[in-house]
Amino acid sequence: MAAEISVAASSRCFRFGRNSFLCPKPPISILTPSSSLFYPSITRFDAILRYRRKSSLTVCFVVRGGKLNRIENRGEESSDEMEKQISSARVEEKIARKKSERFTYLIAAVMSTFGITSMAVMAVYSRFSWQMEGGEIPYSEMFGTFALSVGAAVGMEFWARWAHKALWHASLWHMHESHHKPREGPFELNDVFAIINAVPAISLLAYGFFHKGLFPGACFGAGLGITVFGMAYMFVHDGLVHKRFPVGPVANVPYLRKVAAAHQLHHSEKFEGVPYGLFLGPKELEEVGGLEELEKEINRRIKLSNSGSG
Repeated sequence: MAAEISVAASSRCFRFGRNSFLCPKPPISILTPSSSLFYPSITRFDAILRYRRKSSLTVCFVVRGGKLNRIENRGEESSDEMEKQISSARVEEKIARKKSERFTYLIAAVMSTFGITSMAVMAVYSRFSWQMEGGEIPYSEMFGTFALSVGAAVGMEFWARWAHKALWHASLWHMHESHHKPREGPFELNDVFAIINAVPAISLLAYGFFHKGLFPGACFGAGLGITVFGMAYMFVHDGLVHKRFPVGPVANVPYLRKVAAAHQLHHSEKFEGVPYGLFLGPKELEEVGGLEELEKEINRRIKLSNSGSG
């Protein structure tokens, strides 16, 4: 950057006796007391005091318009760089927080999955081994257990669809709303519904485990089916759709990829909230003419997954 400098200097001369310095000799009248004829030494000293002055120096900086614009541009560039650094720091902080949240939820999901699975397997083994202690195989009771297991797992899809629309998006919206907003932390208020659904499952399993007979066997099977549906729902909904924890090869299953895309359209509310179900979500979209949007969402998720893996 260049600037013009103008200097204005003003000075006064010094007079020592009869010798001048930088200026002509001032006029002295012989009739005045300052004449050197009467006061030679005083005149010299008086002359020094009278004519000695401090020099003043004025420096003016003149900055041309174009150069001033350059200064302003540099200031703007430096502020932009600072904003970029601040924004990048915020992004890094957000990524680190998301990783911590995903890890926390992953630990909770793994512990609950292994805990529930091991308990269910031990319960089934113990119950049937206890029933066959006398050497007689209770075929009707075993059939009721397995039939209710499949029936409860399938029925939970229809229950979840109805409850999602009639309850969660209605009277219980104040709780379910947390699921439709950006999550702060590893958990959300909507997770309470998983605990609520676990209560009847545990109750049915406990009753069927400690009692013999067809009805207790059917109750045991119903509790087992609800448990299986809850585990599948957690992996597909929380893991695959909302990426709260990694699901590995589950993400590459074609139908589950379609299920994830259909649920994503539920959050976009393009079809007034449809689909409300999860595993039969693509079928709901077909009924309202949303297959084209479903294909677009599937392709978008595939491109996003490929760019993330690449």
